[in-house]
Amino acid sequence: MHERTNIRLSASARRELEAVVANRNSPQKHVWRARIVLLTADGRGTAEIMQATGKAKTVIWRWQDRFREAGIEGLWRDKTRPSRIPPLGPAVAERVVALTLAGPPATASHWTGSAMAKAAGISVSSAQRIWRAHGLQPHRVRQFKLSNDPEFAAKLHEIVGLYVNPPDHAIVLSVDEKSQIQALDRTQPGLPMKNGRAGTMTHDYKRHGTTTLFAALNVLEGKVIGQCMKRHRHQEFIRFLNVIEARVPKKKTVHVIVDNYAAHKHPKVMAWLDQHPRFVFHFTPTSASWLNAVEGFFAKLTKKRLKRGVFRSLHELKDAIHRFLDETNSDPKPFTWTKEPNKIIAAVKRGHQVLDSIH
Repeated sequence: MHERTNIRLSASARRELEAVVANRNSPQKHVWRARIVLLTADGRGTAEIMQATGKAKTVIWRWQDRFREAGIEGLWRDKTRPSRIPPLGPAVAERVVALTLAGPPATASHWTGSAMAKAAGISVSSAQRIWRAHGLQPHRVRQFKLSNDPEFAAKLHEIVGLYVNPPDHAIVLSVDEKSQIQALDRTQPGLPMKNGRAGTMTHDYKRHGTTTLFAALNVLEGKVIGQCMKRHRHQEFIRFLNVIEARVPKKKTVHVIVDNYAAHKHPKVMAWLDQHPRFVFHFTPTSASWLNAVEGFFAKLTKKRLKRGVFRSLHELKDAIHRFLDETNSDPKPFTWTKEPNKIIAAVKRGHQVLDSIH
């Protein structure tokens, strides 16, 4: 039979326990534990404490003993309890990792938690826990594109050199076009966001035509020359070059960074360059349009203005694009290149080596 624990409290300990009981923000489990100790120190018996706290006698005895062993701090800590489920052995984890790395099941494109749980004879949560512990994410895939340009390194150094150390008395422009921008209108009006609810937008939409935005980013100033056109052939590209010619200072050399889109290399474009010798084209390596700084401007335009935009006409879409251009040019941010070229070249080489080892 459990003997009642005699408890003596100092004045400071009693004040601390009484403060916990009186505080409305105290966790309830702390409140009744403190009351058990206070009532015991007042000489109350187990039956009285049971009636006052609504707790079983085994619970009362447990916290009386805990206070005697660990003091007040012991009342606020819960002892960890062993899991009812025995832990999985290392062999199970090794099997899950091996199955994951061996490739997906024949009936699926990738492993799911339920599929792995069935294959390994474990729970879904256990499979996911093993994946997390080993840094495996079978539901995710990272896309990549390696350039096969034999002059990749030379072109990379040339373009990065224009970014970090532009020539004197020259302008460096990153030029490209964002084609097939759709003027999408929703079939029904959405609901605005409010507390506890996200804004809504219908899944289906109506098309009101498309436009192509030609843009030239001045990497030193951060300003953008832009114009919307109906198509993106070499004819439109030459028209845009004429716009640039009219907008930039007349006596400066213009270095233009462009990708390898066919319209940029059309014979008539080359003829235009011959007639405008102050324009110098610098082509990015093949499959490396990410090297073109204006792509960052296009990404911001898409994220901030186009992605969730509602345009009831092609005219509204063009107006929205022109407003974004004006906002960008009112507070321009010069483009800053930070990546070390040699690290990019090394990464591309490693990528080719891995692919060669696989094939």
